Amino acid sequence: MPRVVTGKYRGAVLFAPKGDTTRPTTDKVKESLFSILQNRIPDCSFLDLFAGCGQIGIEAVSRGAARAVLVDKGGEQISVIRRNLEKIHASGDDSIKVMRAPYDKALSELIVKGEKFDIIYMDPPYRMAEEACIKVCEILSANDLLSEDGMLLVEHASDLPFDEEKMGLNAVRSCSYGLTVITFFMKRSNGGT
Repeated sequence: MPRVVTGKYRGAVLFAPKGDTTRPTTDKVKESLFSILQNRIPDCSFLDLFAGCGQIGIEAVSRGAARAVLVDKGGEQISVIRRNLEKIHASGDDSIKVMRAPYDKALSELIVKGEKFDIIYMDPPYRMAEEACIKVCEILSANDLLSEDGMLLVEHASDLPFDEEKMGLNAVRSCSYGLTVITFFMKRSNGGT
């Protein structure tokens, strides 16, 4: 079962959808990810695409993000996210918003609303990671959804690498954790993490 590693919700054990349709990020990967992001998290605006059980967005808010939007298209996933928010007593918290929609439609809605994010994290089903990343990069390159020094982070399988040259953003870092890789992207005009 996924858990919140640190911060105001520290130690909370979260629910996960049943079956193998959702693959929660391991604690090892999550701890490493947030260690890298520790200086970017406080007061940031965080978008969690393919949120699954919501653990990444919840972890971000637990560690001081000003707000998080958790997006998933699955009814069971959204139900589990809402149960997790109730469990940590954050179901009425304005800092965490839940959206049920496919990732591209959610991005379109957020653009129309004039939203902007400092960190966008996506953990799509590994078999569609490259396709989803290309589409998200296209949307981010054509719109103002990512803040000027914002980052897109993509979790994907090490044995299903994708061609970073196809992305509309710069790949600035890649971290491997066994079968899992997280690739960090920024706007083309920006540098590293």
